[in-house]
Amino acid sequence: MTDDPTELAAEADAKEPRADKVAVVTEVKERMSNAEAVILTEYRGLTVKELQSLRASLTEAGAVYKVYKNTLVRRAADELDWDLAELLVGPTAMAFVATDVGSAAKALTDFAKTQPLLVLKGGVMGGDVLDAGAVKELADLPTGPEIYSKLAGGIAGTARGLAAGIHGTHRSLAYVLQAAIDGGAFADADAGAASEPVADEAPADEAPADEAPAESTPEEASASDTSEAPADDATTEEPPAAAESTEES
Repeated sequence: MTDDPTELAAEADAKEPRADKVAVVTEVKERMSNAEAVILTEYRGLTVKELQSLRASLTEAGAVYKVYKNTLVRRAADELDWDLAELLVGPTAMAFVATDVGSAAKALTDFAKTQPLLVLKGGVMGGDVLDAGAVKELADLPTGPEIYSKLAGGIAGTARGLAAGIHGTHRSLAYVLQAAIDGGAFADADAGAASEPVADEAPADEAPADEAPAESTPEEASASDTSEAPADDATTEEPPAAAESTEES
């Protein structure tokens, strides 16, 4: 063990990182956790102006392009169980992609075509470590605007087709019905409905056919006999007026 103050400070720093380094590790870890994908690049030889241009194109694609020390990035990756040791070699800058991975990968690959000094190292997506070839394949994915355009076109086409189908169906149905009427297809049905007998319902003022008339009681029968006498019985009970006048004379 040494008593040199400089060596003691370096040893203490190695055992217990300074607060500013801890803050950077925490920042990198949060960016990694919240990103849809992380793409690592080597930027050796690029000018400040070129890096600014690259950052601007990545910002339009919804990504943040940041440069950190490899040792601090490695600590953050280790806390997330990401093995980035092979990718964290040389000056490294990372693109943290929020949502549109295809647009960010395309911006990096397009820039690398004109500036070969930008080298795609690899990346991480969904917790899986990707190599440089996989990152280039991500650039072939449709971008957000392309996806929205296709969805809008598909929805508009479906709506137009549905409207045309409904209109055509109504028009065709009208033609079919009119042709059927003109051809007399419903004439037999109307005639059959007119000739069909009415349901077995008796008129309101008549008794049903299957009910016999009510029988009269003996009292009712005798009353009717006495109240109505035959016309010839009345003439025989009273003698004619001509006979009375003859006896008196």
